[in-house]
Amino acid sequence: MKVLMMGPLDKAGGVATHTRELTNALDKVGISVEVYSWNAKRGSPKIISYLVKFHKKTLGVAIKLIKDSKNFDIVHIQSSGPIGGFLPALIAASLKRVLGFKLVVTFHYSNTPSFVKRYGSLLRFVIKNSNRFIVVSSKQKKAILDIAKEFKKRIVVIPNGYNPRRIYEIPKDNARKKLGLNHNDKVIVNVALLLEKKGQKYLIDAMNILVNSYKQEDIKCFIIGEGPLKSELQKRINDYQLQNHVKLLGFVPDEELVLWLNAANLFVLSSLTESFGVVVLEALAVSTPVVATVNGGSEEIITSEDYGLLCPSRDPKCLAEKILIALNKEWNREKIRNYVENFTWENIAKKTSEVYLECINEEL
Repeated sequence: MKVLMMGPLDKAGGVATHTRELTNALDKVGISVEVYSWNAKRGSPKIISYLVKFHKKTLGVAIKLIKDSKNFDIVHIQSSGPIGGFLPALIAASLKRVLGFKLVVTFHYSNTPSFVKRYGSLLRFVIKNSNRFIVVSSKQKKAILDIAKEFKKRIVVIPNGYNPRRIYEIPKDNARKKLGLNHNDKVIVNVALLLEKKGQKYLIDAMNILVNSYKQEDIKCFIIGEGPLKSELQKRINDYQLQNHVKLLGFVPDEELVLWLNAANLFVLSSLTESFGVVVLEALAVSTPVVATVNGGSEEIITSEDYGLLCPSRDPKCLAEKILIALNKEWNREKIRNYVENFTWENIAKKTSEVYLECINEEL
């Protein structure tokens, strides 16, 4: 089977990670995949990068499909939102009937209800002209079915996954020693782009409550990721006088990320919205329990208090309380580790390949 995978391959970002990891896993289960990416060259000026990506997402996608789609059994589009991230899916859906290829679209957008409200007619058009429309959570599917009930059988839930060769368990003490962390500190780690929707300001507010109200002097929080809110978040840390308790680490390479996830007592995701939240899986993969907000994605993973605790988004007091409970709880780490094995990319690739076979075996 030959698949044309079309999606981003940036170094950071959930959709890019999904595209890269799924492509590699499909290859391991015997599916030949060619990737068409709309990346710009690293280091390009912002306006040039935007123009290159827009060109590749529109005219570039169309030309590639017109020229080469006949050479593939399946065309698989990795799409997101808002509308810019959805353009490749729109173009592929428009060309499908003319060119006669089998089309699978994966839709990753974290704020799916808003997308349905604003672009429902475009979403329906793509679903109508796709053989399968994959979403990464049941909450996404529920929102989409509000405007596409007649296409229920085409809409399939396949979650994101994690790579056990990339994220693996090592002894906590070893990880802390390599990072120069105190053995007795209670270490919290957050990994996300520094964006409003990732909610790090509420995590910092929660840290203020923990340190300055609950007097938890041994708690340290490390926020990993780059983004436009860096200076704003640093100011918030300074205003609370939390410089010794909250650190913005910026981007870290995979080999260092493994150390941080293993060194942590707790992983915290404070997002307002998530389509799924791969990083939650990555924390669980090293047996680190999770505190996460109810954000549309995390509750698809944290289905039991055996794996983590949930709280409302935008509620730093509740977040602080859940963090404190989690830090003092005895966790069954073997149970966490066994649970997360359901989400390896190899298993996700097998589920995806089953979808491909269904498409191939049905009429156009």
